Amino acid sequence: MTTITRFAPSPTGRLHVGNIRTALHNWMLARSTGGRFLLRIDDTDAERSREEYVDAIRADLAWLGLEPDGEERQSARLEKYEDAFAALKKAGRVYPCYETAQELELKRKIQLGRGMPPIYDRGSLRLTAEERAAKEAQGIAPHWRFQLDHGETIAWQDGVRGAQKFDPAQLSDPVIRRADGSWLYMLPSAVDDIDMGVTNVLRGEDHVSNTAVQIQMFTALYAAGFGAAKDAAKAHPDFAHEALLVGREGKLSKRLGSLGCDAFRERDIEPEAVIALLARLGTSQPVEPIANVQVLIDSFDLSTFGRAPAKFDDTELDRINAAIVHQLEFAEVSGRLPEGMDEAGWHAVRPNLSHLGEAAQWWQLVTGPIDPVDLAVEDRAYLAAAAEALVWGDDPWHALTGALKEQTGRKGKALFLPLRQALTGMNHGPDMGELLPLIGEERARQRLERAAAK
Repeated sequence: MTTITRFAPSPTGRLHVGNIRTALHNWMLARSTGGRFLLRIDDTDAERSREEYVDAIRADLAWLGLEPDGEERQSARLEKYEDAFAALKKAGRVYPCYETAQELELKRKIQLGRGMPPIYDRGSLRLTAEERAAKEAQGIAPHWRFQLDHGETIAWQDGVRGAQKFDPAQLSDPVIRRADGSWLYMLPSAVDDIDMGVTNVLRGEDHVSNTAVQIQMFTALYAAGFGAAKDAAKAHPDFAHEALLVGREGKLSKRLGSLGCDAFRERDIEPEAVIALLARLGTSQPVEPIANVQVLIDSFDLSTFGRAPAKFDDTELDRINAAIVHQLEFAEVSGRLPEGMDEAGWHAVRPNLSHLGEAAQWWQLVTGPIDPVDLAVEDRAYLAAAAEALVWGDDPWHALTGALKEQTGRKGKALFLPLRQALTGMNHGPDMGELLPLIGEERARQRLERAAAK
C-alpha cells in the first residue's frame, strides 16, 4: 500500500516552528517510502480562518521545499461531513447536548472538587424525547457529541510511543459539532483521512487522547457505511506521536508559538538549515549541517524518535546555518549576492559568513570605501615599502609578502597584519591570497600609500 501522509494546519495564523517540524516529518515519511504528502487546509472555522494565512502556509512550505502532492480544503468538503454525521446519527453514535459552557464548567469544578476526573457525565444522553423537545422549544440549539463505546479498551501500536491503551470510560464523549452547526476538529479529520486514503498520521503527542477517540470514530464510520475499509482488520491509519518542542531552558515557550519562516527569513536563515535542524531534532541521530535533503530522507526512521521533549535552540540553528552557507555553491546563491560579486569573490568571502546577507559587508572590503586603521610609525614606513614592492601577477599576495619578508626581515603577525589592515581596514577576514586579486592593483596600491601617509 502506498504511504500517504498529510499536514493539516488551520489558517488562523502563520506556521510556527512546531508546525513546520510536523510538516517536515510527514513529508520525509512520505518521501522515504516513495509515497504521497498531502496538504489539507483545516478551514472549517470560518470566523477565524483567513485567506492570507492560506497563502502564507503555501509560501512557507514552498520556501522550505516541502511541496505537497495534493491539496484539499475542508471548507469545500462540508457535504462529506454532513453525510458522515447523518450516518453516525442513524447508527445512534451521536447525540444532542444542551448544557451551556457555564454549566459544563460547573460540572467540571464539582468533579475536580470530589477528586474525580473531569469527564462529561452524559447528562444529555439520559434526556427523554420530551425533555429534548422542551429544551428546543425554549430556543436552546443543541451541540452534538460522539458517543464512545465503553465496551472495550482502545489500543494501538504507536510509531513513536509503542503500545498505547485507553479506557474509553475515562474519556469524555467529544463534541463534534457546535450549536451553530459548525464542525470541530474530530469528525472532519477522521472523514478526510478515510476519504483521502491517509495511511499514516504523524503528529504531536498532545493529540494522543484525540487519537484514542478517533480510532473509535474510524470504526464507527466504517460500520455505519461511510467509506470502505481497504483492509477490514485495519480500520484506521497508523499513528505516531512525536515529542513536542521546548525552548533551550527545557520549558514550553510562547516564543516557539510565534517563531516561523518569516522570522527565519528576517534573520537570513537558509531553508536548508531549518530542514537540517528540525529533521533530526528529538531523534537519536546527530543534528548535522546536511544540505542534501535526500541524505536526511534516506536516514529518516521513526524508531529513532525519542519520548523526551525536543529542545529547539537558536544558537544551534545559527551554527547549522553557518555550516550550510559554507557549502553553498556560487550558482545556488548568485542571484542573492551583492552587485559585482563573481564566483571568485564568493569563494573568497564564503568561509567568513554566518549568514548570506553578510556577503555585502565583506564585499565592501573589495569595492570600498574602507575605514583607515591607526598604525604605528614603523608600520607606516613598512607600508610605504609595500606600495613600492607591489608587483602584480598570478599570485600578488604571496609575491608581495615574500619580497617584504626578504627586504624587512619581518615575519608572522608583523609581516601580515599591517598589510591586511591597510588593504581592508580590518584585523581579520577572508584569505588575502584570494582577496587581493579582487581588490586589484590600482586600488591596492592606493590603499597602501594612503595608510603609509596617514
